[in-house]
Amino acid sequence: MQPLSALDALFLHLETDETPMHVGALHLLKPPAGHSGDFAPAVREHVADRMPYAPVLTRRLRSLPLGFANPVWETVRNVDLERHVQSVRLRRPGTHAQLLSEVARLHARRLEPGEPPWMFYLFDGLRSGQLAFYTKFHHAALDGAAAVALAQALLDPGPVPRPMPPRAIPRARRTTLVSLLGTSLRSNTEQVARIAGRLPDAARVIVALLQNAPKFRFAPRTPLNLAIGAERRIATLSIPMATIRTISAAHHATINDVVLAIVSGALRRYFEAAGGLPGQSLVAAMPVSLREAGDERPTTLATMTLAELATDVADPAARLRAIQTHTRAAKGLAQRLRSVMPTDFPSLGLPWLLSAAAQLYGRSRLADRLPPIANLVISNVPGPDVPLYLAGARLETWWPLSIVEHGLGLNVTVQSYAGALHLGLVAAASSIADLEPLARAITASVRELQPRAAAGARRRPSKPRREK
Repeated sequence: MQPLSALDALFLHLETDETPMHVGALHLLKPPAGHSGDFAPAVREHVADRMPYAPVLTRRLRSLPLGFANPVWETVRNVDLERHVQSVRLRRPGTHAQLLSEVARLHARRLEPGEPPWMFYLFDGLRSGQLAFYTKFHHAALDGAAAVALAQALLDPGPVPRPMPPRAIPRARRTTLVSLLGTSLRSNTEQVARIAGRLPDAARVIVALLQNAPKFRFAPRTPLNLAIGAERRIATLSIPMATIRTISAAHHATINDVVLAIVSGALRRYFEAAGGLPGQSLVAAMPVSLREAGDERPTTLATMTLAELATDVADPAARLRAIQTHTRAAKGLAQRLRSVMPTDFPSLGLPWLLSAAAQLYGRSRLADRLPPIANLVISNVPGPDVPLYLAGARLETWWPLSIVEHGLGLNVTVQSYAGALHLGLVAAASSIADLEPLARAITASVRELQPRAAAGARRRPSKPRREK
Protein backbone atom coordinates (compact mmCIF):
# COMPACT_ATOMS: atom_id res chain seq x y z
CA MET A 1 0.00 0.00 0.00
CA GLN A 2 1.14 3.52 -0.80
CA PRO A 3 -0.54 6.63 0.63
CA LEU A 4 -1.95 9.11 -1.85
CA SER A 5 0.07 12.32 -1.71
CA ALA A 6 -1.72 15.38 -0.39
CA LEU A 7 -1.27 17.22 -3.70
CA ASP A 8 -2.82 14.34 -5.66
CA ALA A 9 -5.55 14.03 -3.05
CA LEU A 10 -6.65 17.61 -3.67
CA PHE A 11 -7.84 16.56 -7.14
CA LEU A 12 -9.78 13.73 -5.56
CA HIS A 13 -11.44 15.70 -2.77
CA LEU A 14 -12.30 18.76 -4.87
CA GLU A 15 -14.06 16.68 -7.52
CA THR A 16 -17.81 17.15 -8.06
CA ASP A 17 -20.23 16.17 -10.83
CA GLU A 18 -19.70 19.59 -12.41
CA THR A 19 -15.90 19.45 -12.05
CA PRO A 20 -14.48 16.00 -12.87
CA MET A 21 -10.76 15.92 -12.13
CA HIS A 22 -9.33 13.75 -14.88
CA VAL A 23 -6.87 14.59 -17.65
CA GLY A 24 -6.49 12.87 -20.98
CA ALA A 25 -5.53 13.09 -24.61
CA LEU A 26 -7.05 12.52 -28.03
CA HIS A 27 -4.99 10.92 -30.79
CA LEU A 28 -5.70 10.21 -34.43
CA LEU A 29 -4.18 6.87 -35.41
CA LYS A 30 -3.04 5.54 -38.76
CA PRO A 31 -4.22 1.90 -38.68
CA PRO A 32 -1.64 -0.88 -39.04
CA ALA A 33 -1.24 -2.38 -42.50
CA GLY A 34 -4.01 -4.85 -43.19
CA HIS A 35 -6.16 -3.77 -40.25
CA SER A 36 -9.94 -4.05 -40.51
CA GLY A 37 -12.72 -4.13 -37.99
CA ASP A 38 -12.57 -3.33 -34.27
CA PHE A 39 -9.11 -2.25 -33.06
CA ALA A 40 -9.93 -2.48 -29.35
CA PRO A 41 -9.06 -6.21 -28.97
CA ALA A 42 -5.55 -5.56 -30.30
CA VAL A 43 -5.14 -2.67 -27.85
CA ARG A 44 -6.39 -4.80 -24.93
CA GLU A 45 -3.82 -7.48 -25.74
CA HIS A 46 -1.10 -4.85 -26.06
CA VAL A 47 -2.03 -3.16 -22.76
CA ALA A 48 -2.10 -6.52 -20.98
CA ASP A 49 1.50 -7.15 -22.09
CA ARG A 50 2.67 -3.73 -20.90
CA MET A 51 0.77 -3.49 -17.60
CA PRO A 52 3.69 -4.76 -15.48
CA TYR A 53 5.69 -1.77 -16.78
CA ALA A 54 2.89 0.74 -16.11
CA PRO A 55 1.94 0.49 -12.42
CA VAL A 56 -0.59 3.33 -12.76
CA LEU A 57 -2.81 0.90 -14.71
CA THR A 58 -2.94 -1.63 -11.88
CA ARG A 59 -3.69 0.62 -8.90
CA ARG A 60 -6.91 1.69 -7.26
CA LEU A 61 -7.70 3.82 -4.25
CA ARG A 62 -8.99 2.52 -0.94
CA SER A 63 -10.66 5.17 1.22
CA LEU A 64 -10.51 5.37 4.98
CA PRO A 65 -13.76 5.37 6.99
CA LEU A 66 -15.47 8.76 7.33
CA GLY A 67 -12.77 10.49 5.29
CA PHE A 68 -10.37 10.19 8.22
CA ALA A 69 -7.31 10.82 6.02
CA ASN A 70 -6.20 10.49 2.40
CA PRO A 71 -6.86 7.15 0.67
CA VAL A 72 -4.08 4.68 -0.10
CA TRP A 73 -3.14 2.99 -3.36
CA GLU A 74 -3.44 -0.76 -3.57
CA THR A 75 -2.47 -3.11 -6.40
CA VAL A 76 -5.13 -4.86 -8.48
CA ARG A 77 -3.86 -8.01 -10.21
CA ASN A 78 -6.88 -8.66 -12.43
CA VAL A 79 -7.91 -5.44 -14.18
CA ASP A 80 -11.02 -5.83 -16.35
CA LEU A 81 -9.68 -4.69 -19.73
CA GLU A 82 -13.05 -5.30 -21.40
CA ARG A 83 -14.38 -2.46 -19.27
CA HIS A 84 -11.31 -0.20 -19.31
CA VAL A 85 -10.68 -0.40 -23.09
CA GLN A 86 -13.90 0.28 -24.97
CA SER A 87 -14.94 0.59 -28.62
CA VAL A 88 -17.01 3.47 -29.95
CA ARG A 89 -18.31 3.58 -33.52
CA LEU A 90 -19.19 6.98 -34.93
CA ARG A 91 -22.32 7.35 -37.03
CA ARG A 92 -21.99 8.44 -40.63
CA PRO A 93 -20.55 10.63 -42.01
CA GLY A 94 -17.93 10.33 -39.22
CA THR A 95 -16.67 13.92 -39.17
CA HIS A 96 -14.05 15.36 -36.84
CA ALA A 97 -16.80 17.48 -35.27
CA GLN A 98 -18.71 14.30 -34.41
CA LEU A 99 -15.58 12.85 -32.83
CA LEU A 100 -15.04 15.97 -30.70
CA SER A 101 -18.68 15.96 -29.61
CA GLU A 102 -18.45 12.35 -28.47
CA VAL A 103 -15.15 12.93 -26.68
CA ALA A 104 -16.60 16.00 -24.96
CA ARG A 105 -19.46 13.83 -23.68
CA LEU A 106 -17.02 11.26 -22.31
CA HIS A 107 -14.73 13.92 -20.87
CA ALA A 108 -17.63 15.30 -18.84
CA ARG A 109 -18.25 11.91 -17.19
CA ARG A 110 -16.55 11.10 -13.88
CA LEU A 111 -14.46 7.96 -13.53
CA GLU A 112 -15.98 5.14 -11.50
CA PRO A 113 -14.84 5.09 -7.85
CA GLY A 114 -13.29 1.89 -6.56
CA GLU A 115 -11.80 1.02 -9.97
CA PRO A 116 -8.34 1.73 -11.39
CA PRO A 117 -8.83 5.42 -12.33
CA TRP A 118 -8.36 5.30 -16.10
CA MET A 119 -10.25 4.57 -19.34
CA PHE A 120 -9.27 4.07 -22.99
CA TYR A 121 -11.70 4.53 -25.90
CA LEU A 122 -11.06 3.41 -29.50
CA PHE A 123 -13.13 5.14 -32.18
CA ASP A 124 -13.75 3.93 -35.72
CA GLY A 125 -16.12 5.16 -38.40
CA LEU A 126 -14.14 8.33 -39.18
CA ARG A 127 -14.57 9.22 -42.84
CA SER A 128 -10.84 9.97 -43.04
CA GLY A 129 -10.18 6.24 -42.56
CA GLN A 130 -8.20 6.95 -39.41
CA LEU A 131 -8.86 5.56 -35.97
CA ALA A 132 -9.08 7.73 -32.86
CA PHE A 133 -7.82 6.97 -29.36
CA TYR A 134 -9.08 8.90 -26.31
CA THR A 135 -7.48 8.34 -22.91
CA LYS A 136 -8.42 9.66 -19.52
CA PHE A 137 -6.73 9.31 -16.13
CA HIS A 138 -7.71 10.82 -12.84
CA HIS A 139 -5.32 13.66 -11.99
CA ALA A 140 -4.83 11.98 -8.61
CA ALA A 141 -3.04 9.22 -10.53
CA LEU A 142 -0.66 11.26 -12.68
CA ASP A 143 0.18 14.70 -14.06
CA GLY A 144 1.17 15.68 -17.60
CA ALA A 145 4.85 14.89 -17.19
CA ALA A 146 4.10 11.51 -15.62
CA ALA A 147 1.70 10.79 -18.50
CA VAL A 148 4.61 11.17 -20.95
CA ALA A 149 6.60 8.65 -18.87
CA LEU A 150 3.61 6.27 -18.96
CA ALA A 151 3.51 6.64 -22.75
CA GLN A 152 7.09 5.38 -22.91
CA ALA A 153 5.91 2.10 -21.39
CA LEU A 154 2.80 1.73 -23.56
CA LEU A 155 4.05 3.05 -26.91
CA ASP A 156 6.74 1.91 -29.32
CA PRO A 157 9.17 3.76 -31.62
CA GLY A 158 8.14 1.63 -34.61
CA PRO A 159 5.14 -0.27 -35.98
CA VAL A 160 6.45 -3.58 -34.61
CA PRO A 161 5.95 -3.66 -30.80
CA ARG A 162 9.27 -4.02 -29.05
CA PRO A 163 9.84 -7.18 -27.02
CA MET A 164 9.57 -6.65 -23.28
CA PRO A 165 11.26 -8.93 -20.74
CA PRO A 166 8.75 -10.85 -18.60
CA ARG A 167 7.80 -9.01 -15.45
CA ALA A 168 5.12 -9.92 -12.92
CA ILE A 169 2.62 -7.49 -11.47
CA PRO A 170 3.38 -7.16 -7.72
CA ARG A 171 1.32 -9.46 -5.53
CA ALA A 172 -1.74 -7.72 -4.11
CA ARG A 173 -1.78 -7.70 -0.33
CA ARG A 174 -4.92 -8.17 1.69
CA THR A 175 -6.01 -4.71 2.84
CA THR A 176 -7.60 -4.47 6.29
CA LEU A 177 -8.92 -1.51 8.24
CA VAL A 178 -6.00 -1.83 10.65
CA SER A 179 -3.44 -1.78 7.85
CA LEU A 180 -5.14 1.21 6.22
CA LEU A 181 -5.10 3.18 9.47
CA GLY A 182 -1.50 2.18 10.21
CA THR A 183 -0.29 3.24 6.77
CA SER A 184 -2.11 6.56 7.05
CA LEU A 185 -0.82 7.37 10.53
CA ARG A 186 2.78 6.53 9.61
CA SER A 187 2.53 8.70 6.50
CA ASN A 188 1.06 11.67 8.38
CA THR A 189 3.70 11.42 11.12
CA GLU A 190 6.50 11.46 8.53
CA GLN A 191 4.94 14.45 6.75
CA VAL A 192 4.67 16.46 9.97
CA ALA A 193 8.35 15.81 10.73
CA ARG A 194 9.41 16.66 7.15
CA ILE A 195 7.47 19.95 7.06
CA ALA A 196 8.68 20.94 10.53
CA GLY A 197 12.26 20.53 9.34
CA ARG A 198 11.66 22.80 6.36
CA LEU A 199 9.82 25.57 8.21
CA PRO A 200 12.85 27.80 8.98
CA ASP A 201 14.05 27.80 5.34
CA ALA A 202 10.51 28.25 4.05
CA ALA A 203 9.90 31.21 6.36
CA ARG A 204 13.08 32.99 5.18
CA VAL A 205 12.19 32.47 1.48
CA ILE A 206 8.59 33.61 1.91
CA VAL A 207 9.56 36.74 3.87
CA ALA A 208 12.09 37.68 1.17
CA LEU A 209 9.51 37.15 -1.57
CA LEU A 210 6.87 39.23 0.19
CA GLN A 211 9.32 42.11 0.61
CA ASN A 212 10.10 42.18 -3.12
CA ALA A 213 6.80 41.00 -4.58
CA PRO A 214 4.98 43.24 -7.07
CA LYS A 215 1.59 44.58 -6.05
CA PHE A 216 -1.09 41.91 -6.54
CA ARG A 217 -4.27 42.66 -8.48
CA PHE A 218 -7.20 40.48 -9.38
CA ALA A 219 -7.91 39.45 -12.96
CA PRO A 220 -10.80 41.14 -14.81
CA ARG A 221 -14.11 39.30 -14.82
CA THR A 222 -15.16 37.59 -18.06
CA PRO A 223 -17.76 34.94 -18.97
CA LEU A 224 -15.01 32.38 -18.30
CA ASN A 225 -15.01 33.24 -14.61
CA LEU A 226 -18.35 31.97 -13.36
CA ALA A 227 -19.69 28.82 -11.75
CA ILE A 228 -19.90 26.08 -14.39
CA GLY A 229 -22.10 23.12 -15.29
CA ALA A 230 -21.09 19.59 -16.22
CA GLU A 231 -21.35 19.88 -20.03
CA ARG A 232 -18.10 20.30 -21.96
CA ARG A 233 -16.91 21.63 -25.31
CA ILE A 234 -13.65 20.53 -26.97
CA ALA A 235 -11.60 21.89 -29.88
CA THR A 236 -8.26 20.73 -31.27
CA LEU A 237 -5.64 22.11 -33.62
CA SER A 238 -1.98 21.54 -34.47
CA ILE A 239 0.74 24.02 -35.44
CA PRO A 240 3.96 22.97 -37.20
CA MET A 241 6.92 23.23 -34.84
CA ALA A 242 8.91 24.92 -37.59
CA THR A 243 6.45 27.83 -37.51
CA ILE A 244 6.77 28.16 -33.74
CA ARG A 245 10.58 28.05 -33.93
CA THR A 246 10.61 30.78 -36.57
CA ILE A 247 8.55 33.06 -34.33
CA SER A 248 10.65 32.10 -31.31
CA ALA A 249 13.95 32.89 -33.06
CA ALA A 250 12.76 36.19 -34.48
CA HIS A 251 11.61 37.50 -31.11
CA HIS A 252 14.34 35.85 -28.99
CA ALA A 253 11.52 34.26 -27.00
CA THR A 254 11.10 30.84 -25.45
CA ILE A 255 8.63 28.40 -26.97
CA ASN A 256 6.47 28.80 -23.87
CA ASP A 257 6.32 32.60 -24.31
CA VAL A 258 5.32 32.14 -27.94
CA VAL A 259 2.53 29.79 -26.87
CA LEU A 260 1.26 32.35 -24.37
CA ALA A 261 1.42 35.11 -27.00
CA ILE A 262 -0.54 33.02 -29.51
CA VAL A 263 -3.27 32.24 -26.96
CA SER A 264 -3.26 35.89 -25.82
CA GLY A 265 -3.77 37.16 -29.36
CA ALA A 266 -6.56 34.66 -29.88
CA LEU A 267 -8.36 35.69 -26.68
CA ARG A 268 -8.04 39.33 -27.70
CA ARG A 269 -9.66 38.59 -31.08
CA TYR A 270 -12.33 36.39 -29.52
CA PHE A 271 -13.45 38.90 -26.90
CA GLU A 272 -13.23 41.84 -29.34
CA ALA A 273 -15.58 40.01 -31.71
CA ALA A 274 -17.95 39.38 -28.80
CA GLY A 275 -17.77 43.03 -27.75
CA GLY A 276 -16.32 42.29 -24.34
CA LEU A 277 -12.52 42.68 -24.33
CA PRO A 278 -11.56 43.90 -20.83
CA GLY A 279 -9.38 46.98 -20.62
CA GLN A 280 -7.16 45.20 -18.09
CA SER A 281 -4.95 42.29 -19.17
CA LEU A 282 -6.30 38.78 -18.83
CA VAL A 283 -4.33 36.50 -16.51
CA ALA A 284 -3.42 32.85 -17.05
CA ALA A 285 -2.90 30.29 -14.33
CA MET A 286 0.15 28.36 -15.48
CA PRO A 287 1.25 25.00 -14.00
CA VAL A 288 4.99 24.80 -13.26
CA SER A 289 6.59 21.38 -12.88
CA LEU A 290 8.52 20.62 -9.70
CA ARG A 291 9.70 17.30 -11.17
CA GLU A 292 13.43 16.66 -11.10
CA ALA A 293 15.15 15.17 -14.15
CA GLY A 294 14.67 11.40 -14.26
CA ASP A 295 11.75 11.42 -11.77
CA GLU A 296 9.05 9.26 -13.40
CA ARG A 297 6.82 8.70 -10.38
CA PRO A 298 3.14 8.58 -11.45
CA THR A 299 2.13 11.44 -9.16
CA THR A 300 1.57 15.18 -9.40
CA LEU A 301 4.72 17.24 -8.84
CA ALA A 302 3.76 20.76 -9.84
CA THR A 303 2.65 24.11 -8.57
CA MET A 304 0.74 26.99 -10.15
CA THR A 305 1.91 30.48 -11.04
CA LEU A 306 0.17 33.46 -12.66
CA ALA A 307 1.14 35.14 -15.93
CA GLU A 308 -0.33 38.33 -17.35
CA LEU A 309 -1.18 37.83 -21.03
CA ALA A 310 -0.95 41.50 -22.10
CA THR A 311 -4.29 41.29 -23.92
CA ASP A 312 -4.53 45.06 -23.40
CA VAL A 313 -1.58 45.56 -25.81
CA ALA A 314 -2.68 45.90 -29.44
CA ASP A 315 0.63 45.32 -31.23
CA PRO A 316 1.48 41.56 -31.42
CA ALA A 317 5.26 42.03 -31.07
CA ALA A 318 4.88 44.41 -28.13
CA ARG A 319 2.41 41.97 -26.58
CA LEU A 320 4.97 39.16 -26.80
CA ARG A 321 7.65 41.36 -25.21
CA ALA A 322 5.30 42.20 -22.33
CA ILE A 323 4.54 38.49 -21.85
CA GLN A 324 8.27 37.76 -21.73
CA THR A 325 8.68 40.29 -18.93
CA HIS A 326 5.76 38.88 -16.95
CA THR A 327 6.74 35.22 -17.33
CA ARG A 328 10.37 35.91 -16.42
CA ALA A 329 9.21 37.29 -13.08
CA ALA A 330 6.76 34.41 -12.56
CA LYS A 331 9.41 31.78 -13.30
CA GLY A 332 11.83 33.46 -10.93
CA LEU A 333 9.23 33.28 -8.17
CA ALA A 334 8.52 29.60 -8.89
CA GLN A 335 12.22 28.74 -8.85
CA ARG A 336 12.72 30.42 -5.47
CA LEU A 337 9.74 28.55 -4.03
CA ARG A 338 10.83 25.22 -5.57
CA SER A 339 13.11 24.21 -2.69
CA VAL A 340 10.52 24.85 0.03
CA MET A 341 7.25 24.02 -1.77
CA PRO A 342 5.70 20.91 -0.17
CA THR A 343 4.13 18.36 -2.50
CA ASP A 344 2.87 16.37 0.47
CA PHE A 345 1.50 17.39 3.86
CA PRO A 346 -0.60 15.93 6.70
CA SER A 347 -4.16 15.09 5.71
CA LEU A 348 -5.98 14.06 8.88
CA GLY A 349 -9.58 15.25 8.53
CA LEU A 350 -8.95 16.99 5.20
CA PRO A 351 -10.85 14.61 2.86
CA TRP A 352 -14.19 15.23 4.56
CA LEU A 353 -13.57 18.96 4.94
CA LEU A 354 -12.38 19.55 1.37
CA SER A 355 -15.13 17.46 -0.23
CA ALA A 356 -17.80 19.34 1.72
CA ALA A 357 -16.21 22.69 0.83
CA ALA A 358 -16.07 21.79 -2.89
CA GLN A 359 -19.76 20.84 -2.94
CA LEU A 360 -20.72 24.03 -1.09
CA TYR A 361 -18.58 26.21 -3.38
CA GLY A 362 -20.34 24.88 -6.47
CA ARG A 363 -23.88 24.98 -5.10
CA SER A 364 -23.52 28.50 -3.69
CA ARG A 365 -22.10 29.81 -7.02
CA LEU A 366 -19.47 31.78 -5.13
CA ALA A 367 -17.40 31.96 -8.32
CA ASP A 368 -20.04 34.33 -9.73
CA ARG A 369 -19.33 36.83 -6.93
CA LEU A 370 -15.70 36.45 -5.93
CA PRO A 371 -13.12 38.44 -7.94
CA PRO A 372 -11.13 36.05 -10.17
CA ILE A 373 -7.44 35.44 -9.53
CA ALA A 374 -7.01 34.12 -13.08
CA ASN A 375 -9.17 33.91 -16.20
CA LEU A 376 -8.09 30.57 -17.67
CA VAL A 377 -5.47 27.84 -17.40
CA ILE A 378 -2.67 27.50 -19.99
CA SER A 379 -0.30 24.56 -19.75
CA ASN A 380 2.63 23.57 -21.97
CA VAL A 381 3.89 19.98 -21.73
CA PRO A 382 6.98 18.81 -23.65
CA GLY A 383 6.38 15.52 -25.41
CA PRO A 384 8.18 13.01 -27.64
CA ASP A 385 9.95 14.38 -30.72
CA VAL A 386 9.53 11.21 -32.79
CA PRO A 387 6.40 9.38 -33.97
CA LEU A 388 5.17 6.61 -31.66
CA TYR A 389 2.98 3.56 -32.23
CA LEU A 390 0.24 1.81 -30.29
CA ALA A 391 -0.17 -1.89 -31.13
CA GLY A 392 1.22 -1.13 -34.59
CA ALA A 393 -0.93 1.98 -35.22
CA ARG A 394 0.91 5.28 -35.65
CA LEU A 395 -0.12 8.18 -33.41
CA GLU A 396 -0.51 11.14 -35.76
CA THR A 397 -1.70 13.71 -33.20
CA TRP A 398 -1.42 14.26 -29.45
CA TRP A 399 -4.12 16.70 -28.34
CA PRO A 400 -4.05 16.99 -24.53
CA LEU A 401 -7.36 17.50 -22.71
CA SER A 402 -7.47 18.81 -19.16
CA ILE A 403 -9.65 20.23 -16.40
CA VAL A 404 -11.95 23.24 -16.03
CA GLU A 405 -13.17 24.49 -12.67
CA HIS A 406 -15.67 26.92 -11.18
CA GLY A 407 -14.31 30.36 -12.05
CA LEU A 408 -11.90 28.90 -14.64
CA GLY A 409 -14.12 27.78 -17.50
CA LEU A 410 -11.40 27.41 -20.16
CA ASN A 411 -8.27 25.28 -20.25
CA VAL A 412 -5.75 25.40 -23.10
CA THR A 413 -3.14 22.64 -22.89
CA VAL A 414 -0.33 22.31 -25.41
CA GLN A 415 1.80 19.23 -26.06
CA SER A 416 4.74 18.99 -28.44
CA TYR A 417 4.87 15.77 -30.47
CA ALA A 418 6.58 14.64 -33.67
CA GLY A 419 7.25 18.03 -35.22
CA ALA A 420 4.13 19.92 -34.13
CA LEU A 421 2.49 21.67 -31.21
CA HIS A 422 -0.87 20.05 -30.52
CA LEU A 423 -3.44 22.21 -28.71
CA GLY A 424 -6.38 20.81 -26.79
CA LEU A 425 -9.05 23.32 -25.76
CA VAL A 426 -11.55 22.28 -23.08
CA ALA A 427 -14.34 24.61 -21.96
CA ALA A 428 -17.42 24.44 -19.83
CA ALA A 429 -20.37 24.77 -22.22
CA SER A 430 -21.82 27.37 -19.86
CA SER A 431 -18.68 29.51 -20.39
CA ILE A 432 -18.14 29.01 -24.15
CA ALA A 433 -20.94 27.40 -26.12
CA ASP A 434 -18.83 27.05 -29.30
CA LEU A 435 -15.04 26.74 -29.20
CA GLU A 436 -14.48 26.84 -32.96
CA PRO A 437 -14.30 30.66 -33.14
CA LEU A 438 -11.56 30.59 -30.50
CA ALA A 439 -9.70 27.83 -32.37
CA ARG A 440 -9.87 29.93 -35.57
CA ALA A 441 -8.63 32.93 -33.59
CA ILE A 442 -5.59 30.90 -32.52
CA THR A 443 -4.79 30.16 -36.16
CA ALA A 444 -5.16 33.88 -36.98
CA SER A 445 -2.94 34.77 -34.02
CA VAL A 446 -0.18 32.52 -35.40
CA ARG A 447 -0.45 34.22 -38.80
CA GLU A 448 -0.34 37.61 -37.07
CA LEU A 449 3.08 36.82 -35.62
CA GLN A 450 4.50 35.02 -38.66
CA PRO A 451 5.19 37.98 -41.04
CA ARG A 452 6.90 39.92 -38.27
CA ALA A 453 8.84 36.82 -37.27
CA ALA A 454 9.99 36.14 -40.83
CA ALA A 455 11.16 39.72 -41.31
CA GLY A 456 12.99 39.68 -38.00
CA ALA A 457 14.64 36.34 -38.79
CA ARG A 458 16.08 37.73 -42.05
CA ARG A 459 17.57 40.72 -40.24
CA ARG A 460 18.94 38.90 -37.21
CA PRO A 461 18.90 35.08 -37.36
CA SER A 462 19.30 33.19 -34.12
CA LYS A 463 18.38 29.91 -32.54
CA PRO A 464 15.23 29.66 -30.41
CA ARG A 465 15.85 29.56 -26.69
CA ARG A 466 15.06 26.30 -24.97
CA GLU A 467 12.91 26.00 -21.88
CA LYS A 468 14.78 25.24 -18.68
